[in-house]
Amino acid sequence: MSALNNPLSMFDVAGKVALITGASGAFGAVAAQCLSGAGCKVVLAGGNAEAIKTVAQNCTGETHLINARPDSEATCDAMVSAAVDAFGRVDILVVASGMNKVAKIEDMEAETFQSVMDANVTQSWLIARAVTKQMKAQGEGGKIVLVSSARGLLGHPAGYTAYCASKAAVDGMTKSLGCELGPTGITVNAIAPTVFRSPLTAWMFEDTEQAKTVRNGFLSRVPKGRLGEPEDLAGPLLFLASKASDFYTGHILYADGGYTAG
Repeated sequence: MSALNNPLSMFDVAGKVALITGASGAFGAVAAQCLSGAGCKVVLAGGNAEAIKTVAQNCTGETHLINARPDSEATCDAMVSAAVDAFGRVDILVVASGMNKVAKIEDMEAETFQSVMDANVTQSWLIARAVTKQMKAQGEGGKIVLVSSARGLLGHPAGYTAYCASKAAVDGMTKSLGCELGPTGITVNAIAPTVFRSPLTAWMFEDTEQAKTVRNGFLSRVPKGRLGEPEDLAGPLLFLASKASDFYTGHILYADGGYTAG
């Protein structure tokens, strides 16, 4: 049957194996629940062992937990090996690990700037490299989804030089890897959200004067007129992780309610 006669089949990821780094974070938890709910076997990697256990409890399918961050070549290779040992292969990589540290440039230490670049750029590159080797060995292509931000495109006046620079680098990596790996059947794309509900942004959703002021200032630039919810990231992720996106690579998908359009 043609995919056009059964379009939902293009989004079928049942039985696929997804490795998710930063699985204990806000987007990592969304990715874990979404892909597990869609039928994937998920390998959850994170630095907080108790937190990834909690994430696993919200997953509906098979899970395997790895208490590690993708902070070295050896650790990334070990993550991929653990995923293969658990489920036989890796079909999807979601890199949800990362960090932000905010300070004006004159107040930020060079080591702090480098720590953000390492977490958001170097670690993404290391785990993408390790997974690429495995996917090439499998010979059936694969899906790599990085996490960027609207701040990879736009600056921010409140001390975001490290974060904006790191996410712009992720955008460049996405495009370059998309070009490099396209002939292998491995697609590389990025989801770039703006502010969405998470433990770090929960205060922006509160009914306080400070929250209202900050929220209203932000919403004045969001055509959809609201902040993001975790569910707003699930649809784009499923698209990028499935056959539906086979002709998309090197693409930055903005999940931002139109924020970057205006």
